[in-house]
Amino acid sequence: MAKQNSVIIDPGHGGGDPGAVYGNRREKDDTLALSYDIGNALERRGVRVEYTRVGDVYNSPYEKAQIGNSSTADLFLSIHRNAMAVPGPASGTLSLIFGRGGDAETFAENINKKLAAVGWNDLGISERPNLVVLRDTALPAVLVEVGFIDNAEDNKLFDTRLAEIAQAIADGIMDTLTSTENEASDGQPAAE
Repeated sequence: MAKQNSVIIDPGHGGGDPGAVYGNRREKDDTLALSYDIGNALERRGVRVEYTRVGDVYNSPYEKAQIGNSSTADLFLSIHRNAMAVPGPASGTLSLIFGRGGDAETFAENINKKLAAVGWNDLGISERPNLVVLRDTALPAVLVEVGFIDNAEDNKLFDTRLAEIAQAIADGIMDTLTSTENEASDGQPAAE
């Protein structure tokens, strides 16, 4: 019997931690809405989905990493929105990984490519070895900044194309799961 693929989705922030705030918009609300849509898109394709939170609650980055490590998931995805000290000028998506090479970088590349196809400016991949959810999660982990919450055009794209954005991220996840399965079936160990 084939193994069922599984993904942990981490809707960034929550509870007393709203994340970035711009006007009446809070990052924690955007991340939860997008995470549910991504999860639904994956479940329709037979992927088992777990969440680090399913409501407006706070888990520390260490708790989120532990949730990932205690699961049988194949991938860990943390969803965020970006912000600048001076609102407005920055636009686009950015994927953060612990370090270059391996499945996490492939995972980030796949997501970035799919988000660019929806219309996002691709700001690339950045190493962030000090982020706990990337550093302390044993499985391939990516943190995606889905647009700038302090940019009106990014918010318009986020709001009007939310389902397409979720589907694009789900497609990037599926591409990653397929590529790691192919590596394993070729007799080559999947990279860490």
